[in-house]
Amino acid sequence: MAQTPTAQTQSFQELIETLGADRVVTDPATVENYRWDRANDPDAGTPAVVVRAGTTEDVQATIRFAAARGIPVVPRGAGSGLSGGSTAVTGGIVLSLERMRDIRIDPLTRTAVVQPGAFNAEVKAAAAEHGLWYPPDPSSFEFCSIGGNIATNAGGLCCVKYGVTTDYVLGLTVVLADGRAVKLGGPTVKDVAGLDLTKLFIGSEGTLGVITEITLRLVPAQRPPTTLVATFKTLDDSTNAILSISSKMRPSMLEFMDNPTINAVEDATKMGLDREAEAMLVIQSDEPAEFATKEIEQIEALCHENNATEVFYTADPEEGEAFVVARRMAIPAVERKGALLLEDVGVPLPRLGDLVRGIAAIAQHRDIVIAVIAHAGDGNTHPLLVFDPTDADQKQRAHTAYGEVMNLAIELGGTITGEHGVGRLKRPWLADYIGEDALDLNHRIKKALDPENILNPGAVLDPAALQTSQTP
Repeated sequence: MAQTPTAQTQSFQELIETLGADRVVTDPATVENYRWDRANDPDAGTPAVVVRAGTTEDVQATIRFAAARGIPVVPRGAGSGLSGGSTAVTGGIVLSLERMRDIRIDPLTRTAVVQPGAFNAEVKAAAAEHGLWYPPDPSSFEFCSIGGNIATNAGGLCCVKYGVTTDYVLGLTVVLADGRAVKLGGPTVKDVAGLDLTKLFIGSEGTLGVITEITLRLVPAQRPPTTLVATFKTLDDSTNAILSISSKMRPSMLEFMDNPTINAVEDATKMGLDREAEAMLVIQSDEPAEFATKEIEQIEALCHENNATEVFYTADPEEGEAFVVARRMAIPAVERKGALLLEDVGVPLPRLGDLVRGIAAIAQHRDIVIAVIAHAGDGNTHPLLVFDPTDADQKQRAHTAYGEVMNLAIELGGTITGEHGVGRLKRPWLADYIGEDALDLNHRIKKALDPENILNPGAVLDPAALQTSQTP
């Protein structure tokens, strides 16, 4: 029988006394707000309490309390995740890191020491004050947290040239499942002492430990980019253009939007996008001015060689940024059309055309709208499946198509997730992708670091499989 709110409060009284009532939330209306991340997992549980940690010590106290009682703990950043990675567990603790927002910049070493609740945009802004730049830039950079970015190894629009989150993490402080806080790595650029445990926690989605401090590598500020926009009559022409460009150069941005996405963004912005185009590319070069012009002119020629219907480029920062903003707002624009199932499957770049055509075929076969956006320069696509949640048949077809898209990516030698993480929503496909031997290694690492499976149980790995797997 479920506990009443009063009984729950009594069960967590020791934690409340340790951390203070302002940091342990028991009010049911407030707790309700922490059940879901942006993926809106329909199977989200109801946590008993929410802890709003302010320090590493708060996190340690919470983990120790939970470990002593076998209570599950779900770490949470800004709640912007798209795979159900911070979906709450019934009766557990949601450990929110939203209050941990400190940022310290060291311009001499070009590093930032950051707490996990700081937004990506806040880190960028703090670095910019010193003429520096933090490159990883998810479309949600204005409201996603650095801790969440590290938990999923997030990428973004600039990753084709500048890499993803892991390329900028030098060190971490991590609270383990027994409450110990360990420091991994540090501000030195080169460090090969011992196993690279820092990388182990990047992309682990809160299943191995809770990150409470991060040392990030910064780079000199990006040069003002030149932006090119090209539209195409066919998907094949657009993906062939992507391959032609990628084989000869590496622009700082190479983004793709298909026809349903173009129309959704045009509905939202009224900026005059070509509603008849089957695809649009947004491309940037941030090379020095004379080289950027040459690179963009080469890209323009390659787009025309691949039958672009229109090609336009500008060195005006505001004009160029308008198209980048259009690309960034694709997900919320499509979301206006209905409920979404969000994918982020990726394939080796030569198979990008096969993936895009295959997704279109799945959409037609299942009679479901699938809008596709992509970090096209590295083959990472974001198919957005749109459906009416009140229509049971359409909902079922959308979920069937969701699995078919992942199966297609696997068949093409790709991945079920490029940057959003496995979370809970993609867990059923993990074994098919990584194979049984690699899955066993995942289980062994999880059992070694979290033997009682209290850290984000149900994310990435199947709890039942963890219970039956052998202890390493």
